[in-house]
Amino acid sequence: MESHLTPQEVLDIMIARDRFTAWLGLNIDEVGEGYCRLHYQVKEDMLNGFERIHGGVLFSASDSAFAFACNSHGLITVALDVSITFTRPAVAGDKLFVEAREVHLGNKTGLYDIRTTNEKGELVCLFKGTAYRTSVKVTPGPINR
Repeated sequence: MESHLTPQEVLDIMIARDRFTAWLGLNIDEVGEGYCRLHYQVKEDMLNGFERIHGGVLFSASDSAFAFACNSHGLITVALDVSITFTRPAVAGDKLFVEAREVHLGNKTGLYDIRTTNEKGELVCLFKGTAYRTSVKVTPGPINR
């Protein structure tokens, strides 16, 4: 059973609770059913020992876009399996764009393609996620633990 909330309403609820996304400096550009696009600027404190973006930052930004895309239907959805492939480095000052697209949505699982590109449109990393859809609706207010 789908939620009555729009993808934007679901995003607003998630963002209000998601301190990690704010800490990373991610800016959401667009959200829709099974879709999210965001961007961020690579900062000095995101670099590894070779002055390139740390893979964990790329993973985390991709994971956030994945979460916003797969939860956009209004049911609490969690990751079952993810993988990431790094294709090119990014350095401090680069602006990166992350786009998550739903490839398949079944009754309980969904498959998502998340691509991070730089300002030249070059692929920086490719993240694939499989999500599990619970039957619990996203709602405002505290989460039952």
